[in-house]
Amino acid sequence: MTCHSEKKRAVRGVSRLLLAGVAGGVINGVVGLGSIGGQAYAQAPSPILLEHVRLFDGTSKVEQEDMAVLVQGTRIVSVGQTGHLTAPKDVKRINLSGKTLIPGLITDHSHVGLVSGTSVGAENFTVPVIKTALDQYERYGVTTVTALGLTKSPLFDDLRRAQHAAGATGADLFGVDQGIGVPGGMPPEGMVKVGKDQIFRPATVDEAQQAVRTMASEHTDLVKIWVDDFRNGVSSQKPLPVMQSEIWQAVIKEAHNQHLRVAAHIHDLDYGKRLVGAGADIIAHGVRDEPVDAAFITAMKDRGVWYIPTISLDEATYLFAEQPEILNDPVLKAGLNADLQKQFSDPAWRQKIASSPLARASHAAVAMNQKNLLTLYRAGVKIGFGTDSGAAPVRIPGFAEHRELHLLVEAGLTPLQALTLATSQAAALLNLPDRGVIAPGKRADFVVLEADPAENIAAVDQIAAVWRGGARVAGPLVPR
Repeated sequence: MTCHSEKKRAVRGVSRLLLAGVAGGVINGVVGLGSIGGQAYAQAPSPILLEHVRLFDGTSKVEQEDMAVLVQGTRIVSVGQTGHLTAPKDVKRINLSGKTLIPGLITDHSHVGLVSGTSVGAENFTVPVIKTALDQYERYGVTTVTALGLTKSPLFDDLRRAQHAAGATGADLFGVDQGIGVPGGMPPEGMVKVGKDQIFRPATVDEAQQAVRTMASEHTDLVKIWVDDFRNGVSSQKPLPVMQSEIWQAVIKEAHNQHLRVAAHIHDLDYGKRLVGAGADIIAHGVRDEPVDAAFITAMKDRGVWYIPTISLDEATYLFAEQPEILNDPVLKAGLNADLQKQFSDPAWRQKIASSPLARASHAAVAMNQKNLLTLYRAGVKIGFGTDSGAAPVRIPGFAEHRELHLLVEAGLTPLQALTLATSQAAALLNLPDRGVIAPGKRADFVVLEADPAENIAAVDQIAAVWRGGARVAGPLVPR
């Protein structure tokens, strides 16, 4: 025990040394700097007034024209019609005529530290790799990221605190410490290749309860469980062992005892129903095997369970193989590293993926997911926003979130309804009342778009600037 404790203290010490430049802080009361995996950012020294902008506040059904937003420090002070706000004499005025202001995007289901280039494994759970991803999310206008498991303590805990600090660079970070899977089952060891310290795989109720207590002691934001046989709609695929009901029941009960909510990875309606019945708080993926029924809808609404579709997860399986022309898209290029570029350009790789049974099943999964999302949305079920980005090389941070918005609109939502899920609703799922809305008192996290997303959701790809905590931190996404 002594050796283990000393090792843990040593790791924590190394993590803090690595993170010394990440938290940044405020230097001389003016500038906060980050030095790992990203550029340096300057905190605004005086109040800022963004004027003459089209505004989507994250909640309204319509946009407001010729609006102004006053920012002081990290917060929004007031919002109103241009020319009607009282501003300090030293205010810096920025004319955003013709542009649209939306809240920073929030993902409720992503992952960090699993992927680097085309590799997936425990060796990628490092500060530089994670910081690079958080910086990329931010460039795409995703200002808050939830890493839903497969993390390593204490590094993740230290980094999460650092990202919450004033002056931090890259997207703010929340998430799940480790998570709870199945011996020999999900998440699949041969594919994910994470270390044993990044996932609990309890075989007994006692082990499951202890895993939850450990996660609680690390101040996890949520508890994550995987309940899936990993066939992904491919009938010829050999199923993996699925978590036993007594294990997930024990996890949910102990998590609630620790005042923690449980997010459940599922694929099939049957497991979704059973987990909602057992008290799961969040269904972390859309139902993709069959249409949702009235019993599921009623249970979701009666229990107030959240639902995260993650439609782009399955689309990413085949998108780059079947549409090689997408490699010319500057929005994709903004987040595409050289290793992925080489892989996507390989005709043999594209042929292998496009002709696979998983690609065919993934097409069916996307269609079913979209159908179920629209049914649940219209029924009044609480819908969040996520993509599973960062869990596999093809699920590209930032780009995946933009694809998700496109797919939500293809499913039948209006562009502003889709953006509401990715802003105020995503914040509500995380119980974060300080963001996701452009309103007085909220965090000054927002995105400036060149075009109007209400007319075409593709406007989200035309990022002119990203603001995080009252400072302009990125943009444009695509050089003009």
